[in-house]
Amino acid sequence: MKIDILETSLHDLTLTLKNNYGKGAYHAEAVFKEVFQTGSKNFKENPAFKKSGVFAETMMKDVEINLPEIVMSEKAEDNAFKFASRYDDGAIVESVLIPMNNYNTICVSTQVGCRMGCIFCETGRLGLFRNLSASEIVAQVYLARFKLKQDIKNIVFMGMGEPLDNFDNLIKAIMILNEQKGLDFAMSHMTVSTAGLPEGLKKLGELGLRRLHVAVSLNAPNDEIRSRLMPINIHAPMAKLKKALEEYPLRSGGCFLVEYIVIPGVNNLPEHARQVAEFIGNLPVRINLIPCNPSSGGGFTATTDEEILVFSELLTQEGLFVRKRWSKGTFVAAGCGQLGAKYKVIS
Repeated sequence: MKIDILETSLHDLTLTLKNNYGKGAYHAEAVFKEVFQTGSKNFKENPAFKKSGVFAETMMKDVEINLPEIVMSEKAEDNAFKFASRYDDGAIVESVLIPMNNYNTICVSTQVGCRMGCIFCETGRLGLFRNLSASEIVAQVYLARFKLKQDIKNIVFMGMGEPLDNFDNLIKAIMILNEQKGLDFAMSHMTVSTAGLPEGLKKLGELGLRRLHVAVSLNAPNDEIRSRLMPINIHAPMAKLKKALEEYPLRSGGCFLVEYIVIPGVNNLPEHARQVAEFIGNLPVRINLIPCNPSSGGGFTATTDEEILVFSELLTQEGLFVRKRWSKGTFVAAGCGQLGAKYKVIS
């Protein structure tokens, strides 16, 4: 039987080996080590398979590492790195490696396109073609680590697509990425970014993944502006979103990341800062201010550094904790809201 290892948990693999091959946890862990820690499936070289050559051959044939083809890779002047992966049906998704001080953060896609329709986002204007499977989500990280040879510390699910709109595959991918004997990404090094789906937040909270970070794209101070920028707000207005955040079971000392794309003349006036503060109220929040990037549509102009600094000061005066995020990778369309701008999602 064929085993798609990129969407198989260690628990499920153990059961499969027991039921189909008469093996168990010892060999399952050895398979995980080879695939997820060395990037290969040459089980003959693993000590667990030394005395079972026939079984090693069987596993080499039956275990599949289904990786898409990397059809594009571009590095920006600021060292941000974007690559595009084409899956078997021709679907293409983009992923971004964001350089930090001593490591990389990878921005992972969860859908081919997106149905949220945010007007400042290239992906949103594509519409939704399909969800990615758990295997296709994990493959982006696997490619970056073993094919592109990148050291990755953090994973953010804020590439193409709305993660909570592909809930089951997202969670399955998170659990595989988290497996200690596999890729071993701690929950505290993963962030799920949502446009604000209250039901999705409720389901996520019920799983009890307290160390998993949650980021919410707010991007507006009131319902009128947010509904214009983000159609999801028509069905899930800010009051409903706030209720979902208030009920979300954050771990002790935890906080939400609130992402706010600063659009000059649209959502960055002094009264907007006051309204943002009123919305946040007593919620434990850190605000990430993000520039509106050059290729984003909607007729908006790119945000200057000065405009980011001014709005940051307005929010700080309202008692909010603010972090300014300077865009990286914009020259290769790898910045926030730019994914999907240069390559067709179906080829």
